[in-house]
Amino acid sequence: MARLLVRDLEPEVVQALKRRAAKHGQSAEAEHREILRQALLGPKKKSFAQVLAGMPNVGLDSDFDRTDDSEGNDVFN
Repeated sequence: MARLLVRDLEPEVVQALKRRAAKHGQSAEAEHREILRQALLGPKKKSFAQVLAGMPNVGLDSDFDRTDDSEGNDVFN
């Protein structure tokens, strides 16, 4: 595995990393690896089909019926 050295970090960033690592019960180095892993290799984006398939089946098709605009302002005509 490769090694990575990060220089010139602000003290606030280092302290935030240490607090986050402690919160997750791991070392700052392990937390740093996880942050990089999530940022660079994190969850893959879902396809449109996957998003649609994951939507709950609620309501009725009739909820989306088009109605006539009685004042003639229908922009879809």
